[in-house]
Amino acid sequence: MKKIINNIDDIVSEMVHGIVSSYPQKLKILPGTLAIARNDAAFSDDKKVGVVSGGGSGHEPLHSGYVGKGMLCAAVCGQINTSPTPDQIYEAIKYADKGQGVLLIVKNYAGDDMNFDMAKELAEFDDIKVESILVDDDISAADDAEDTQGKRGVAGTVLVEKICGAAAEQGMELHELAQLGQRVINNTKTVAVALSAATVPAVGHPGFELDDDQMEYGVGIHNERGFSTEKIAPSKQIAEELINKILKSYDHNTGDYAVLVNGLGSTPLMEQFVFANDVLNLLKEKGIKVSFTKVGNKVTAIDMHGISLTLMKLENNWIEYLEAPTDAISW
Repeated sequence: MKKIINNIDDIVSEMVHGIVSSYPQKLKILPGTLAIARNDAAFSDDKKVGVVSGGGSGHEPLHSGYVGKGMLCAAVCGQINTSPTPDQIYEAIKYADKGQGVLLIVKNYAGDDMNFDMAKELAEFDDIKVESILVDDDISAADDAEDTQGKRGVAGTVLVEKICGAAAEQGMELHELAQLGQRVINNTKTVAVALSAATVPAVGHPGFELDDDQMEYGVGIHNERGFSTEKIAPSKQIAEELINKILKSYDHNTGDYAVLVNGLGSTPLMEQFVFANDVLNLLKEKGIKVSFTKVGNKVTAIDMHGISLTLMKLENNWIEYLEAPTDAISW
């Protein structure tokens, strides 16, 4: 295992301090936590709904890279692939609350769901209004899968954070914001493919093995195995497979879509843009209108070599929220 680190036990703490030290005019660490929060001058005067997210580390820039005006007020960093603790989430909620309440955006994993719910209860004892939404965009996992929480929260999470953050910035009230977020989640579908697994530093070897000529469809961002191991195929064939699976999950395929092509950690941008070109050409051939596209390493799985495709069926003024300005460092 080759990693540019110091002590394995200090990776997350040093990463968090490195992020904040690099952008001190925008970000701060909440005392006694690994929560990264807005530090810009405008935030202290805001009287808007706060938006908070977080989860295990190893998926950067999710969530720390999306803290900023127009996106998250705070992101709570757990240890690698481990949910942050309720007390740290609670501190983030208190910091984000400006009297209008706080929306929690939670990925659908058992630890995240439980710990964010406990933090929500703590905040409600302080008379802070809190609502939460659960992102479950990964259609690779079934709702009733025995080995998971159901459909996992993966790359689509960043689109949920962008839309909800923009709507909150424009003054949307808490209950309406939660309804918007849930509608966005319902319209967002993701599938991933991996050429190799991630190596968790504390483990020291890849989470699973694939032969040199193999790839795996349906992997998760914590090294969860997928639904099919196949011979490696050209980008266009992979794109066709993922697009067909996603489109089948919608009731109908009319309307406008947003597309997110996401690198999982070790996939060069060259490969991501080759894949994006194939995706956009295939969608055009199928008569699917794409009004928004984002390409890059947005939700990673440490050093996994792979890619995920997210489609979001757009409604109302969602495109305006996606295109609204933000100073989050990684959007």
